[in-house]
Amino acid sequence: MSHVYAAFVKAQKAFGPALKAHTNPVYRSKYADLSACIEAVIDGLHEAGFALVQRTEEREGGAVVETVFLHESGEEISGGKLFVPATKPDAHGYGSALTYARRYSLLAACGLAPEDDDANKATGQGKSEPRQAVPTRQPSAAPQGTVTAAQAEEIEALLIQVGGDQIKLLDHLGVARYADIPAASYDRVMASLRKKVK
Repeated sequence: MSHVYAAFVKAQKAFGPALKAHTNPVYRSKYADLSACIEAVIDGLHEAGFALVQRTEEREGGAVVETVFLHESGEEISGGKLFVPATKPDAHGYGSALTYARRYSLLAACGLAPEDDDANKATGQGKSEPRQAVPTRQPSAAPQGTVTAAQAEEIEALLIQVGGDQIKLLDHLGVARYADIPAASYDRVMASLRKKVK
């Protein structure tokens, strides 16, 4: 397996940025869509001998995606499984959950975070220079500067009360779960949700 890991490191060195080139009309924020995420990694994966596969599983209430990198040697690397709940029990709700799961599963498995295209232009950075992969660490507690558990529960409860879309809210904030919401965003999020209470 060591040669497969070495090949994956080679692939990561060739990954480009996942650019936030699309605008969410509801939240008026920019985001990197699924195609931008795939575009950022597919050439590097292919050059290192990998195919990208995203396996799905049936799961009540949402979508499960497992990002897998199949190497030409016959071996594979799995990024683990990610479950995303559907916000509504209809085709749109499940479709949104599946797209969200595919995007975030791919980003996590590749060690990437979306980048702001406008910020890249302003600082003179662009797609031409591949980024070096940065090893991630597992935090032992909530990262400094995030909402408390009670605040996360308040946001979730209020979002449910107003019939809001969890995926869109978390995507707008650039996080994968309520506990990762920046503490600085708490008041603004709560105020926005309170305006929608009928």
